[in-house]
Amino acid sequence: MSSAGLPEVPSPYAGRKLTAPIHLALAAYWMGSNFLWGAMLVVLLPKQIEDMEPTRRGEYLGLAFSLAAVVALVVPLIVGGWSDRCASRWGRRRPYIVWGTLLTLVGLWAMAHFGRMLLFWPFLAAYCLVQLGNNTATAAYSGVIPDLVPQDQRGTASGYMALLSQVGTLLGALISGPLVQANRLETVYLVIGLTLAAAMLVTVLGIRENPLPFRPDRLSPIQHLRSLWIDPRRHPDFAWVWLTRALVMLGFYAVQPFVQYYLRDVIGVTTPASTASEMLGLILVGATISSFVGGHLSDRIGRKRVVYFANGVVAAMAFALTFCRTLEQALVVGVLFGLGYGAYISVDWALGTDVLPSRKDAGKDMAVWHISMVLPQTISPAAAGLLLGVFGTSPNLAAATSHAIDLAARAVPWMVWRDPGFGGIVEYPEAGYGVVFALAALSLGLGAVLLRNVRGAR
Repeated sequence: MSSAGLPEVPSPYAGRKLTAPIHLALAAYWMGSNFLWGAMLVVLLPKQIEDMEPTRRGEYLGLAFSLAAVVALVVPLIVGGWSDRCASRWGRRRPYIVWGTLLTLVGLWAMAHFGRMLLFWPFLAAYCLVQLGNNTATAAYSGVIPDLVPQDQRGTASGYMALLSQVGTLLGALISGPLVQANRLETVYLVIGLTLAAAMLVTVLGIRENPLPFRPDRLSPIQHLRSLWIDPRRHPDFAWVWLTRALVMLGFYAVQPFVQYYLRDVIGVTTPASTASEMLGLILVGATISSFVGGHLSDRIGRKRVVYFANGVVAAMAFALTFCRTLEQALVVGVLFGLGYGAYISVDWALGTDVLPSRKDAGKDMAVWHISMVLPQTISPAAAGLLLGVFGTSPNLAAATSHAIDLAARAVPWMVWRDPGFGGIVEYPEAGYGVVFALAALSLGLGAVLLRNVRGAR
């Protein structure tokens, strides 16, 4: 039903060997988008929520992740199908990339404004607007590789995508960490916006799309909802790839949001924002190396072998975090985690495109596949934050004093006295982090084990 009335749109690159500049243009917007999330998720968002809600930062951070992820869950399901039927002379995907980016920039401005005022709920609404805009753009953008790249080159294209994604996340984290630690938050938002806009221009102007030859009939809302169902009995490989990716993301998003807090509470660092960005930087150096190698390797030896190895590494390293007590130990584990994660991400995208039910409406099918990444984000961070809270908290007097001085220097001393006990920061015990990381490792490992059920991919 979903592809009824949709004509075949030949790729302008059919029968060609894609050059490096074309691959870079195809993947450039992933760099800009991941620059945003590298700065936002590990550095900026935890810091701003700690400023607003210091005594329950873990729970509020998990809440912010999960509520915003609902937006990221719904939007691609709508926009992916719309972009499949877009009859613009600019092609099916590029108009949505442009308008989604503009909406994201408005959301970033609003986050900077309400973050400066330390108003949590308007700040959260602005963050949801960023999610709305970015997911509008990336829902359409996800159809670019299936639309344009010949199948025998998708592993390479996926490797470029993973490479630029990791570079974007790396730069976002490394640039934002010192700026956030120095309380130059508005500068971070400005840099994110400029980088995202530049990456959008490189992709939109650097690739070619063949437009639809005619405007397809619109689907009614009921028809659109029905088209989103991909029967696992007819497409079992797609179903298993979807499930294994969901398990990997469930484990990943139980760990990632809380890295900054883990470094403060367990490792005992005094500059958690900048240290988190440095740790993420080392992780992503490993991920950048392995992502490019993994994509190329999967075209030769098959996707599944690379994923088995990569998932085994990330599961082992997530579990190893429970035993780290020094920064050096955490950094070594982080680098090894990055090597495994980079290889997984590069091959994961190629594997997803290999098992799509139809290339005609790749935007819609990729949006359904995208749910396997976003749905865990609605569950895992909130559940992990609540689980940390179950193990109790204790005052972190040194962090509270530093936090109070920070707020006073930013001319918002009223926040210091807002909560009982000096508005102080609390810390979560090692046992809480240990249980969260162990459950994450279990989920990551299952993502590797169950992939053996995929029969139609190497």
